Amino acid sequence: MTASATARRLTAAALTTAAVTAAIAVPASAADHRWPQPHVEISRVHYNFLGRDNRSNHSLNKEWVDITNNRRHSVNLDGWTLSDEDGRTYTFHHYRLGGRATVRIHAGMGHDTRTDLYQDRRAYMWNNRSDTVTLRNDHGRIIDDRSWGYGGYRGYHHSGRH
Repeated sequence: MTASATARRLTAAALTTAAVTAAIAVPASAADHRWPQPHVEISRVHYNFLGRDNRSNHSLNKEWVDITNNRRHSVNLDGWTLSDEDGRTYTFHHYRLGGRATVRIHAGMGHDTRTDLYQDRRAYMWNNRSDTVTLRNDHGRIIDDRSWGYGGYRGYHHSGRH
């Protein structure tokens, strides 16, 4: 066998080994980068009522945060809190969030139901220009947070903490 044929065979063997290794490694690495779905998360934030900020109960209740339970079993949220960067806090009292359910927490006043809770505030909780909503469990551990900032950004950002 010539040196040229040996080199071609070794190159072919190396390329085959590399291709097999890549085929096995790619699905494993892709699976490693998937974040597990959190148990409870802040799923949506509506921090800026599109009308005039006149502190009417109607406009206050257009400011809300959705909390979603992604699991089948209910979660007791008693003692959990939602807070902003200025330290304003809403504490859940005697509330159980059903499995695969979402509850909307409004800033204003209203009658609590299974799907809507009210903070009974007479002022807005979330700043329109920049703020962070933080969800903590009854032990003070950060479960999730969402932020928005300066520069005309309209929406929310998920920090990825779980």
